[in-house]
Amino acid sequence: MPHNLGIRVASSRLASTFDESCSWGSTPDGGMNRLSLNNDDKRVREWLIEQCKQLGCSVKVDQMGNIFAIRPGKNNSIPPIGMGSHLDTQPAGGKYDGIVGVLSALEVLRTLHDNQVETYAPVALIDWTNEEGARFPPAMLSSGVWGGAFTLEHGHSRSDASGNTVKSELERIGFLGDVPCSYEANPLSAHFEIHIEQGPALEAENLRIGVVTGVQAMNWYNIVLRGREQHCGTTPMNMRADTLLCAAKMIQSINQQSLALPGARASVAVINSSPQSINTLSGRVQFNIGARASSDALLATLDVNLEKACKEVVEDSVRLDESIMGKSGEGGVKMEVWEKIWECPKTVFDERAVSMVRESAREVEGGRFKDMVSGAGHDSVYTARKVPTAMIFIRCKAGISHNPAEFSKQEDIDAGANVLLGALLRYDDYLKEKTAA
Repeated sequence: MPHNLGIRVASSRLASTFDESCSWGSTPDGGMNRLSLNNDDKRVREWLIEQCKQLGCSVKVDQMGNIFAIRPGKNNSIPPIGMGSHLDTQPAGGKYDGIVGVLSALEVLRTLHDNQVETYAPVALIDWTNEEGARFPPAMLSSGVWGGAFTLEHGHSRSDASGNTVKSELERIGFLGDVPCSYEANPLSAHFEIHIEQGPALEAENLRIGVVTGVQAMNWYNIVLRGREQHCGTTPMNMRADTLLCAAKMIQSINQQSLALPGARASVAVINSSPQSINTLSGRVQFNIGARASSDALLATLDVNLEKACKEVVEDSVRLDESIMGKSGEGGVKMEVWEKIWECPKTVFDERAVSMVRESAREVEGGRFKDMVSGAGHDSVYTARKVPTAMIFIRCKAGISHNPAEFSKQEDIDAGANVLLGALLRYDDYLKEKTAA
């Protein structure tokens, strides 16, 4: 029987911690704009480290800026049990995405400290750098380096729209650590993560807690189209190599392809065109596709269908242009780039770690929870490559996320933090029994 299962987090303290930490990056509409490695991210990182040191934690910062605040246990020869998520947000994000995971982990450390609980294994709070990928694509970048999905050189060289690299910004804000960013050099025994659901399923069933068993498969693509800059007022409608129009047709086809495959999703949420002039047809368009599916096989089918459908749109543009302009014409809109810039196979979380989340949810919520597969990627995707991993979802209003209206009730946040606390203690007892055996 796990020790200290009756202890609970302090709700009022957890609520005030949200108010305090979200003062860095808050926006007038109640949301958050705390892009990875900006000045507000620097300030909240410094605040987090100070809070953890007050609890007797030692703090390590690795070469990707990941923060590991470690509370010692009885047997410090074994790697710590990790509780991790992220503090960076989308440009027009909310106060809960990722943040709830780090602050709940902080409250778990405080609760252990208040109750003078000595765990068998050390326990680590982790703030993973650049989970969102909003400033430095791709998403989950630094947990990906730690988990071996990306090299350190790849991680350091990612740049934002202004050309600033991850490495240069880590140096600027003072978080380019010297601890190697890898599981082998800086291991964990397990990884647990709380996150808002970012969907409506829990609210629809009036449940606070979801036990996450895995994450669906995901691919990101970069597409660049090249047409002709032409005068909008003087060029006849039937004599245009209209790059934006071609992109619009492709986006519509992308939507149709995903609708045709149950369990698949594909979206275009980023599009850039040039020149930016109301009086000139764009000659160049760049956009990204985010594709997801319930299985690797289904995503592979979607991959083929998306590329085929988009190339057909381009070919139709070329045929139409040549029928009007002749073979001497420029041949309509061309696809200069079709590249897969990120791929993440389906993740299945460790059954033992998941079962401990279930047991904790049963204790905290009286069995009112559901097993779920995450539709979004999280840092736990990459920790699962190296260590037993599980996730906890909490209910969020209307499933809204990446939006200032993002909201979770305090009672739901409390429930998630208590489930995390129980799962952590159960895994700690498992490690103790395993070591003794």
